[in-house]
Amino acid sequence: MKAIEILFPVFFMMFLGWLSHRRGWVTAGQNEGAKSLVFNILFPLLVFHVLVKAELSTNFIYEILFLDAAWILVYLIGKSIAKPISGRYARLAPFLLMTCEGGSVALPLYIALVGAEHAVNIITFDVAGILINFGLVPALVTRQTSKDVAFLPMAKRIITAPFIIAVIVGILVNMSGLYQWLMENELHRIYDGTMDMAMTPIASIILFTLGYGFHLRAAQIKPLLALTVVRLVLCGAIVGAFFLLFPELMAVKIFLVGVLLYFACPTGFPVPLQIESLCKDEDDESFMSAFISIFIVVAMVVYTLITLLLI
Repeated sequence: MKAIEILFPVFFMMFLGWLSHRRGWVTAGQNEGAKSLVFNILFPLLVFHVLVKAELSTNFIYEILFLDAAWILVYLIGKSIAKPISGRYARLAPFLLMTCEGGSVALPLYIALVGAEHAVNIITFDVAGILINFGLVPALVTRQTSKDVAFLPMAKRIITAPFIIAVIVGILVNMSGLYQWLMENELHRIYDGTMDMAMTPIASIILFTLGYGFHLRAAQIKPLLALTVVRLVLCGAIVGAFFLLFPELMAVKIFLVGVLLYFACPTGFPVPLQIESLCKDEDDESFMSAFISIFIVVAMVVYTLITLLLI
C-alpha cells in the first residue's frame, strides 16, 4: 500500500500533463517554459543542496567512481546495440539506459522501508547520477548535435553550465565546513525553508512535462520492450558488481535494499530534458515518456517484493 501511496502521485502528474495536452489547457510553448525553469534554475539548486549536505566518506567516493564508470560502460554498450533493439529511437536509447531517478522515486520508497536516517545510501548513488546527467550527457548531446564544434568552446559551455557550477560550489561549500556552520545557528531555518520551497515543484513539473509528451503508439511497443529488457540486464549487472566490489556493504540488509530498489527505478528524470534536442518529433518524446512509465511500474513491483521477502 505504501508503494501505491508514493507512486500514485507520480502517475497522476503524468496523467495531468497528458490531459492538459489533449484538452489544450497548456500550449507547447508553456510546456517548454516549464522545462526551462526546471532545467536552468531549480535543478541546479537541487544539485547544490544534495552535494552540500552529502557525507564525503571514503566509501562515498569509491561508490561514485564505480557507478560513474558503470554508467559510462552502459552508454557504450547501449550505443553499440541501439540500432537493432530500438530502431528509429537509436539516438535516444543509450541515454535512456543510464542513471536512475533517486530523488523522486527511489528515495521516498527507500525511506518508507528503512527510515530517513539511511537516506545517504540513495543520495550517494544519486551524486554519481548527477555527474553523469549534468556532465557527460550534455557533452555527448552537444557533440551529436554540433559535430563540427571545437573542443574549447564545447568545454567552456559545459564548465559554465548551471549544473556544473552547482556541483563545484556544492562540493567546495561542503568541504569548507560552511554548511556545517550554517546548520549550527539560526540561519539554517532560512536556508532550509528556501531550499524546500525551490525544490518541491521540481518533480511535479518534470512529471507533468513527461505526461504532456506521452502518446503511446503501436510501433513503439517492440522497441520499448526490447530496451526495457536491456536496461534490466545492465542494471542487474551493476547490482552483481556491487556484490563483488562492496561485499561487506552488501551484507548489510539496509544497504542491500537500497541497491536493489535504486536500480529498479526509471531513468533519471533530468535525462529527457537533457536530450530533448535529439528528438525529431512528438513520437520521440512519447517514447521517452513511455519508457519511464514502464520503469515506474517496475519500481513498484520490486518495492513490493522487497517488502514481502526482505523487510
